[in-house]
Amino acid sequence: MAYKSVLLKLSGEALGADANHSIQAAAIDALALQVRSVVESGCRLAIVVGGGNILRGTEILGTVSVRATADQMGMLATIVNGLALMDGLERNGLEARLMSAVSADQICEPFIRRRAIRHLDKGRVVILAGGTGNPFFTTDTSAALRASELGCDVMLKATKVDGVYDADPNKVQGAKRFERLTYREVLDKNLRVMDLTAITMCMDNDMPICVFDVLTPGNLERVVAGEAIGTTVTAD
Repeated sequence: MAYKSVLLKLSGEALGADANHSIQAAAIDALALQVRSVVESGCRLAIVVGGGNILRGTEILGTVSVRATADQMGMLATIVNGLALMDGLERNGLEARLMSAVSADQICEPFIRRRAIRHLDKGRVVILAGGTGNPFFTTDTSAALRASELGCDVMLKATKVDGVYDADPNKVQGAKRFERLTYREVLDKNLRVMDLTAITMCMDNDMPICVFDVLTPGNLERVVAGEAIGTTVTAD
């Protein structure tokens, strides 16, 4: 495998959000099969999961008047998704641990860097919820932070499209897909791969980013093996 230690950033929608279901067993099982293949190859895998399929803090500001409170609600949504993902991984034969930056001791472990590394060393998948534990930060920023803290080789951003485009490919015919970008190009072109804080953190820590379509079976293993799919963002 090209990468021995990986941070996978999953959106909440990857757990199966549709018009009627925010979480679906079939979608989680499909993800679990890809994760199992990667873990069985010997790769250490940590997963940061979002909560947008349940609730986005920025989308409920008309209901909740304080941004910090809205963001805290979003953090709790990521714990719900983390529990669902942990359950799905375990029923597919994997050992998994859910760790949260927000204290929820009765249902998950607190995030402690050394403990998370110990779980990874034992071959367990570590699911990281609760964002950074602070409002005003996205789960993209949390993923960039955890990838650096855990000494990962790469940060994989799993999406529903096959990379980064110069325009929305679902809306603009002929939108161009980039195979490689630099951090500076992402910032200068305002490509919105991730939020600016996350991109800057990856740039400061020389953390490669790969954006790819996780819904295509086998893509996660292909990316970890070093195949040129999706879009890779590096320093040069």
